[in-house]
Amino acid sequence: MEIMTITIRSEWREWLEINHNRSTGVWMVFYKKHCDVPTLNYEDFVEEALCFGWIDSIIKKLDEDRYIRKATPRRFNSVWSELNKKRVFRLEKAGLMTDAGRKLIVAAKKSGTWNTIDKPEIHAEMDPEFQNALDVNQKAKSCFDQLSPFHQKRYLFWIQMAKRPETRDRRIREAIILLCENQPLSLK
Repeated sequence: MEIMTITIRSEWREWLEINHNRSTGVWMVFYKKHCDVPTLNYEDFVEEALCFGWIDSIIKKLDEDRYIRKATPRRFNSVWSELNKKRVFRLEKAGLMTDAGRKLIVAAKKSGTWNTIDKPEIHAEMDPEFQNALDVNQKAKSCFDQLSPFHQKRYLFWIQMAKRPETRDRRIREAIILLCENQPLSLK
């Protein structure tokens, strides 16, 4: 998967215009704030991705100054977070959404994944394996305990919704990494 360094929103949008329907994804390089190096703003990164039907996901540390964040085409059956729904509403009003992005919203509304997180009948429970992982990593546990109940439920729901055991295990590992780095969970 391609690793990219883009510092300006318009360049990211131009790349997506050309590649959104033929690339399987990219890793975008971000510089940490202490570096004082121009870097693409996270919100700009996410918003442009949403415009073209893409979503951000995994974060990996490169070194002390940089990390990479994965962006890929969104799957038709992926769950929409409340924050991303608000973003696409704003982006549509601003005239920035593309047909590719709109197509995924229509599909999500048809399949029901647009409102999955909103449904009160879905109950997020603590996965025993996730609890074990938190118990062995006090930093992750401390960060998880400090999250609001809403954000704790997002983690629990994300892990609970895994269809395969290997997906659940991978999500648990990713959750621990995100919690240790005090990074937000981006639902995929």
